[in-house]
Amino acid sequence: MMYALVLSTVVIFVAELGDKSQLMAMAFATRYRARDVLIGITVATAVVHLASVGIGYWVGEAFSQYQGWITLGAGVAFLGFGAWTLRGDELTDDEAAKAERNSGTALFAVGLAFFLAELGDKTMLATITLATQENWFGVWIGSTVGMVAADALAIVVGAMLGKRLPEKLIQYGASAAFFVFGAVLIVEGLRML
Repeated sequence: MMYALVLSTVVIFVAELGDKSQLMAMAFATRYRARDVLIGITVATAVVHLASVGIGYWVGEAFSQYQGWITLGAGVAFLGFGAWTLRGDELTDDEAAKAERNSGTALFAVGLAFFLAELGDKTMLATITLATQENWFGVWIGSTVGMVAADALAIVVGAMLGKRLPEKLIQYGASAAFFVFGAVLIVEGLRML
């Protein structure tokens, strides 16, 4: 379980770097207290990632006789996540306006926005992929910690450095990490076949 927790924390932290969720976290932090933003992010992430590991666990168990193919598919998926990260992810003006218009308490507004933004996002898909291979509970806790840590970093760094962040460097580094994880999984999957 510890391996799954550490692996998923690192993978999801890297996946979240430069993601639109980080931009949303920065935007919400300008309007609400950082503590409320982090609590909203944590609750939404825990719920989405619990569903993600449930899906991944089911796929891994239902098709366990095809573990080599699943590992190979996971590697290809990680290469896709690397390309997705390299392409970039932006918070559109419309999404920012929706975040500003959203009324209600900070926890509800942030939690709902993050819950909806994460459905089908690459971090959700990466969490599903990890859960097909590793301990579901470790992946759930690790993926939640990784995402919240990355978004907390965005809030702190965004407040300190403003727009002077080297976004391209972060984007290239995160993409490279996905490509490395993908290559390792492909090699492992090929050895299992």
